[in-house]
Amino acid sequence: MKIVLLRRKIIMKYILLFLFVFMAISWSDIIDDGIKNVFGPKKELPIYSVDKKEKVIAISFDAAWGADHTLSILDTLDKYNIKTTFFLVKFWAEKYPEMVKEIHKRGHEIGNHSSTHPHMTKLSKENIIKELKGTELLVKKLTGQRTIVFRPPFGDYNDRLIKTCREQGYYVIQWDVDSLDWKSYGVQPVVDKVTRNVKNGSIVLFHNNSKYVEQFLPLILDKLTKQGYKIVPVSHLIYKGEFRIDNTGKQIEIKSK
Repeated sequence: MKIVLLRRKIIMKYILLFLFVFMAISWSDIIDDGIKNVFGPKKELPIYSVDKKEKVIAISFDAAWGADHTLSILDTLDKYNIKTTFFLVKFWAEKYPEMVKEIHKRGHEIGNHSSTHPHMTKLSKENIIKELKGTELLVKKLTGQRTIVFRPPFGDYNDRLIKTCREQGYYVIQWDVDSLDWKSYGVQPVVDKVTRNVKNGSIVLFHNNSKYVEQFLPLILDKLTKQGYKIVPVSHLIYKGEFRIDNTGKQIEIKSK
């Protein structure tokens, strides 16, 4: 009986020792992660919006599939004398080269939206550069100008993407106002979504082939201009000198002393 009890005590000691070691390792990982979060390298962020005192914003159109509404969009923008940014995918530009030229001819900025519309975080640095250069070179061939703003497909980014884009001379652009036009909710929901959420320095996301764009775009432009907003291309909104990006993705200018 004594032998059995002794064995039980030994087994319990080993179990307690195992639990102690396991907990020590777990706490060590938690503490280590905390130290990394506090003292480790800062996470890279794209530009979601820009710190502006004046009422100025940028609106943008992603173009990857279809071009049925693009001329109508350009005509509406002309009517309001507004210039915007169109983020183009290479395969879209290859399919609609004359439309690329027309966008440029009307005075709008052309941004880079990748070559094949992949999840950029899954790519190596080498393949990220290929995605950038494919569209960049085609747009340069069609318009004579190179792209300097890049919007990752699906809004998918990581540190490697942003650092690589910066090395290639790009500003990585997201948005702080999503029109959700691709969900085809109807005209008024898009109008309300945009006009109720826009603020100084906002970047608004639209798609060139959304179902109701010909109806909601004039209403939005009319309302925003009446509210006193000036609408410019993305590269005219952002700062190109010294800047920092806060934890919300807002780009803030660093003024020299």
